[in-house]
Amino acid sequence: MFLDSHCHLVSSAFAHDREEVISRAIEAGLHYMLTVGTNLESARKSLELAEKYNSVYAAAAVHPHDTDSVDEEGIEDFRPLFEHPKMLAVGETGLDFYYDHSARDQQERVFRFFLRLAGELDKPVIIHIRDPKDGPPLAQERFLGILDEETEGPVRGIMHCFTGTLDFALECIRRGFHLSFPGVVTFPKAEALQHVVRKIPYERLLIESDCPYLAPVPKRGKRNEPAFVTFTASAVAALRGITPVDLDRILLHNFESLFRLKKHPERGEIAYEIRGNLYLNITNRCTCNCSFCDRTRGAMVSGYYLGLENEPEAAELINAVGDPKRYGQIVFCGYGEPMVRLDVVKEVARRLKQQGAKIRLNTNGHTELIHGRDILPELVGLVDQISVSLNAATPEDYTRYCLPDFGAEAFEATKRFITRAVELDFEVTATAVELPGLDIEAVRKLAESLGAEFRLRYYNVVG
Repeated sequence: MFLDSHCHLVSSAFAHDREEVISRAIEAGLHYMLTVGTNLESARKSLELAEKYNSVYAAAAVHPHDTDSVDEEGIEDFRPLFEHPKMLAVGETGLDFYYDHSARDQQERVFRFFLRLAGELDKPVIIHIRDPKDGPPLAQERFLGILDEETEGPVRGIMHCFTGTLDFALECIRRGFHLSFPGVVTFPKAEALQHVVRKIPYERLLIESDCPYLAPVPKRGKRNEPAFVTFTASAVAALRGITPVDLDRILLHNFESLFRLKKHPERGEIAYEIRGNLYLNITNRCTCNCSFCDRTRGAMVSGYYLGLENEPEAAELINAVGDPKRYGQIVFCGYGEPMVRLDVVKEVARRLKQQGAKIRLNTNGHTELIHGRDILPELVGLVDQISVSLNAATPEDYTRYCLPDFGAEAFEATKRFITRAVELDFEVTATAVELPGLDIEAVRKLAESLGAEFRLRYYNVVG
């Protein structure tokens, strides 16, 4: 059940087979298609399609190419369209300094109108930005300047057909935008864009066809259509090292959250699958308050809602697992520090090991400070692998990035935990998040000096 966050279903390219195109998209599993009107006529036609098909929704504005042909009265005619519940967004609107089909001052005037309208209606805004072929990124710079002048605080919206740099991507994310990636990301020479896809936060990721344009490999050069977005999804999932099912769940959550189509469930998941492993959400309590952690931005992880009102008991967790041999690993992780609930971890791990499970523990290594003793011998025979969030090479960096409840003691306790786990023959991996200013090689050397393997995690964080 993938989605297409930006398509042009009323394009003349689909004049002879529009219904077949939509049917193919539905058969391909697309749950949402957002068809975007670029002028008043196409906006009205987009809304007609949305009324006809459950999975089709609409957006409306004046494309920057067409701003010379619209006056004040013309853009005001868009306002009534947004009374319809399936008109989800204002857009696409923005600045196109590549083709300059309309005068730049007129593009800016119309863009300002729709940006203000989106704020007034509390609708997401879909942004089109394209810079001149050569020279500085003038459209990007003017876009950011207009945002500063017309808005206060973060903006709900989508940077449509994103093909920009990582720096620009992170700036857009900081300002509240989601990034929607087209089929370009499947092109063999799109290494820079693929790098951006790998690095941005999951919760700001979307994909689109932008059909009838920009068909992905292996359809490149042909007329694009929404069903082809599945090729883009496969490429993005591979770039992120997740399964298409994982990506599907993440994209659906992002789309529904942005457009306020669904609310969080009343209770968070206690067992959730990612990349063929099953993660157990033991607790939301943690002894760190890391600046880079998902816990600072809400209870969503990889498209799952993990907020717990009540911590699950051992029997409930065991029942949620079912047959553990269905999964590569059972991972004690969740939305907090699992070793806060040592007795529950031990009981669940014991029962699951009896059923042939392979167990991994994800921890910050503070167990000695939490429980006042070395608990690792108690895990022998229950846990196969231990992944420890090291995240620094010095006490100063650890305190600055991880903000531990135990203060400066926490870093030395984490190192002792890693050393002791290696001594007891656990498979130990020390991890670090790729944080700005952090000396990753120093962390790697420290991990290896303690006897652990090292794994770098991407910095998928807003701000």
